[in-house]
Formats: sequence, C-alpha cells, structure tokens
Amino acid sequence: MNPIILHINFMECDWLTLSCPIDEIVKKAVEWGYDGIEFRGVCPANFSGTEDEYLKEVAAAAKKYGLKYPMFNRGAENCSSADAAVRAETVRKTADFYKRAREVAGTSIFNACCDMKLCPDGRIIPGCYDFGGSYMGTEDDWKYTVDTYQQIAKEIEPLGIKVAFETHMNYLHDRPETSKKLVDLIGSPSFGINMDYGNTVYLTNVPSAADCVELYGDKLYYMHLKNSSLIQNWHRLPTSLAEGDINHRPYLTKVKEMGFTGPIGIEAPRNGDREWFARQDLAYFKQLAEEIGL
Repeated sequence: MNPIILHINFMECDWLTLSCPIDEIVKKAVEWGYDGIEFRGVCPANFSGTEDEYLKEVAAAAKKYGLKYPMFNRGAENCSSADAAVRAETVRKTADFYKRAREVAGTSIFNACCDMKLCPDGRIIPGCYDFGGSYMGTEDDWKYTVDTYQQIAKEIEPLGIKVAFETHMNYLHDRPETSKKLVDLIGSPSFGINMDYGNTVYLTNVPSAADCVELYGDKLYYMHLKNSSLIQNWHRLPTSLAEGDINHRPYLTKVKEMGFTGPIGIEAPRNGDREWFARQDLAYFKQLAEEIGL
C-alpha cells in the first residue's frame, strides 16, 4: 500500500497552531495507523524554538515512535518577484530548507505552493476561485516563477529531493492544465504535482479526477484526499472523505493501474473533532485501498 500521510491540519486548532505537542502528535498518528505526517514548512505559532529546533523535534519524535515519512509543506516565497536579488534570496532559503529537512528528518518529498495570485475585483463573490490564480498570472509571473524553481532544482536535484506543487486555488498551479504547464516549464525531475482534487472541484470546467491522473502521468508525485458537497450550486461544504461529491474509487483505481507508489495524504479542512476525523477518514481509505488493491 502507498504510504498514508496525515495532514497536520488534523492536529491544528487553527491555522499554524498545533492542538498538542509535536511528540504527542507523532505518537497518535502512528497509533492510528499513519505512515507519515505532512507538517508545515514554517514553525507553528505555538512553537517557541528556531526552525532548526523545529526540524530536530519532528525528527526526534519520528524516530521515537517509528514514523516513516515526516514531510513538510514549503514553497519559495516571492518566487515571482521582478527583483532578481529577492529571487536569489528565496532560492537560497528554500533550497537550504529542503536540504536541512532531508539531512535532519530524512524528508525526500515536499509539498509546495508558489506565490498567491488573488483577484482584486471586490465584485467577485467569496468562494469563486476562477478569477484568481492562473487567471491573474502574467507572463512575468510565469517567467520569474519558473526561473526561481529552475535555480532551486540545481541545488536539490543531485540529492534526489522531490517537490510536488499542490493543485490549489489562487496559485498558478490551480488548474490541472496549469499545474502540468508549470512542472513542464521547470523541466526538472525534482518537480512534480500533488494532486488535490478536493481543491480542483472548487473551480469550474475542470476534467474528471481520472482524467487528471492521466494528464499528470509520471509527474504525479503526491496526492491529497479530501471531500465536499456542493450547496445551492456555488458553495461547498467540507465533508468526511466518504460522504462528499467526490467518488475516490474510480480515480484511485486509475492510480493503481498506472503504478503510482508515492505518498497519499489525507486532509481535514473542516472544524470539529479533527482527531476523530483522522481515524474515520483513515478507516475509509484503508477499506477502499484494500478493495481496489492499492
């Protein structure tokens, strides 16, 4: 079975604030049956140490409890800046983080996002993402972003480090086709796609999940699974993995057919008892994976 990754938002009480200490988080994740955890790539708001101390604490807990895949979400902030000096600094800082996380925690694959591109038009209704992200991206945004990540690739490619851009609203890599465009333009084996179809469904006129799997092909490095239900034709309500509009069975069957062996992350973008959701969603995924032979 593919490595199963717990997204850290199961263990957050709000953005960047952990609901319990890192040691306890790792202990619970392993006891529940997860193989790894995707942590934030910056220190939590309620962590008092340095970034190096953060990496070391994650690594120590992973070793203590046998967590096999400590992962991090870290992109190159200001990657689309027109200022070459700013881009050079983000290349240095981002590549350095990837290297340190690999050395300290053994992380070999990272989730990532580029710079956010928001639509400034206040007439756009909340929750409408078609007019942000790649829709707002200029030729310079694409040029500078690609250049930044090509420079990072020179640093991390020899180490076998892989970075997966999450298909996510409000980024150049919001839509399936623009996500594939980005990694193709970068042109490095270090960069691929984190398929999050739970984000993709917030956009209109998108391919099916199974078609996305075919589009990404060997550039599919990681996956996020979550679900939601469409309410009144425009608003989406986050649900458990099994209860929303997305049927995970057909596209995960396609994933099995193409031989994807990378990590699959389960995410909880909903409030409530997230620790219960972590176990509930894992039970559903394991049952489904057994049935389709993942």
